[in-house]
Amino acid sequence: MRNPLAVAALALLLGLAGCSALKPAATTAAAPGAAPDAAASPEASAGRLITAQTPAVKAYRKVGAGAIYKKYPQRIYKGKIPPLVYAVVVTETDVDADGRVKGVYFSRTPSHAPEVSGMIAELIQGASPLPSPGKIGAHTYVDTWLWDKSGQFQLDTLTLGQRNR
Repeated sequence: MRNPLAVAALALLLGLAGCSALKPAATTAAAPGAAPDAAASPEASAGRLITAQTPAVKAYRKVGAGAIYKKYPQRIYKGKIPPLVYAVVVTETDVDADGRVKGVYFSRTPSHAPEVSGMIAELIQGASPLPSPGKIGAHTYVDTWLWDKSGQFQLDTLTLGQRNR
């Protein structure tokens, strides 16, 4: 490099790259609408990973969804859901080795219906404990909620599909 000022600036930037003051802080707040105990310490938030969706974990989705359906039979939308649902919400539910819900997080929430995420978090917490995941152990149960404006829902794992009209 020909410019000593550029060399000094580059050295300064490289030195600051490792500075913790410039790194984003881990959040201690739960996702919007998450259950109260979904908030985690900065260490837990920074290290939280979604479990790899192996065939065994995918099979547990049906077990978890079935338990939610059994807990709330009056809330399940009967038949094929309308083509334009009120809200689509993707949940990430951390369950322990006994099936107890340890946290509810969201990877997709509807901006036009922010109240839905909170209602879903309450439903999931109310269904806890879910059935034991057995050999899978503690993991993240991921599902998509198809929410009708009536307040009824279907889970993508057990959906009967959508009507054309």
